[in-house]
Amino acid sequence: MLGAYYLFLPKPSAPQLNFRTINNQLVNLKQLQGQPVLITFWASNCPSCLKEIVHFKSLYQDYHAHGLEIIAIAMQYDRPNYVVAAAKNHQIPYHIVLDLHGQFAQAFGDIRLTPTTLLINPQGNIEYQITGLFDLQAMQKRIESLLKNNTTSSLTL
Repeated sequence: MLGAYYLFLPKPSAPQLNFRTINNQLVNLKQLQGQPVLITFWASNCPSCLKEIVHFKSLYQDYHAHGLEIIAIAMQYDRPNYVVAAAKNHQIPYHIVLDLHGQFAQAFGDIRLTPTTLLINPQGNIEYQITGLFDLQAMQKRIESLLKNNTTSSLTL
């Protein structure tokens, strides 16, 4: 019965944050409103996180041109030089952010476990959240649904 009740609760709003990427780009979540955003909290020493990079790269390749943005936020305890090395070694094409003081993990509900992935819908609400490995096909369906419902997308499915 709790599950049925939860379905009717409003989706929480994503915090309005500014991120500085390891490439010194400024990314503003409010400016990304109107398109889906996938955020992952990860660490360069987390085996599951490293395994998911292939999935994130695939999602980026398939959907970035249609409006999907991906932001990978490295946990506070992760050493910046390890994060930069992982980004280079895995040729990560999406945004990578260092959470040096833990403020981003705190803003998203005190995230402590990796990997934690959040899908933010074009309205700026957290559509889906999972801790642990996500199912790629299920995530593709969620993203495609958001892109189909987004009138600014030119995705043909």
